[in-house]
Amino acid sequence: MLILSFRTQLVIALLLAVLMILTRSYHFASSHQLADAAWAVFFLAGVYLRSIWPLLGFFALGGWLDFSAFAWGGIDDFCFTPAYIFLLPAYASLWMAGKWFAKQYQFNWRSLIPLTISSAVGLTACELFSNGGFYLFSGYFSAVNGNEFIDLVIKYFPLYIETFGFYVGFAAVIHIFFTYLAQALSLRSAVTK
Repeated sequence: MLILSFRTQLVIALLLAVLMILTRSYHFASSHQLADAAWAVFFLAGVYLRSIWPLLGFFALGGWLDFSAFAWGGIDDFCFTPAYIFLLPAYASLWMAGKWFAKQYQFNWRSLIPLTISSAVGLTACELFSNGGFYLFSGYFSAVNGNEFIDLVIKYFPLYIETFGFYVGFAAVIHIFFTYLAQALSLRSAVTK
């Protein structure tokens, strides 16, 4: 199980918030836009942050970023439909998948199995809620057709998986680095005593 100090969790929460701000689609820096890290942010918040409050904070941050892009950023309101509410269970799915992984975590290669399982389940649930909700309730698709939805999933879901994998992989590299650093410092401290 992954256990972090409150201070470490606070630093991680701030870094995740900055990542979400810098990568949120259609924000102030869109000319140099990175892929949207929101899905990875919610998953990583579930992994690293013990309280439910960061989940609510990231919901609020995502909503505020979207609203500000619409209200002041000159972005059209294409995504602001009744389906927008489906982002709540979509992001919560990723957060819960991250929570589950944190309980399975051990610093060894065997952790890749629960990481893969939790990522796959979280991503699939998020896709079904976010894009499925948009397909069904946005009002842009006149006739609900399962084959059309499957075609859209096949077209767009791999891009979401790729982006998620990039950010979670980058976070894993950072995690491994700091874990080894902490172990080395702990060993050095034990040797010098």
